[in-house]
Amino acid sequence: MQELLKTIAQGLVENPDEVEVKVDENPNGSLVFHLHVAESDMGRVIGKQGRIAKAIRVVMRSAATRSNTKISVEID
Repeated sequence: MQELLKTIAQGLVENPDEVEVKVDENPNGSLVFHLHVAESDMGRVIGKQGRIAKAIRVVMRSAATRSNTKISVEID
């Protein structure tokens, strides 16, 4: 799942080498994916009115349902 998020983000940004994904686990058992991109690429990942960010979260949640895990994606 971490590689899926990284692949999606690298396809959107101009500096794919600066894409980093970190994973934290909440006490309730859900996973939190932290997506870090270059400052100049933030607008590309978020999109107009957050539409691209919402789409990324939808894709990641649907991938997580296959493995019966709950996740959230934060763009830092």
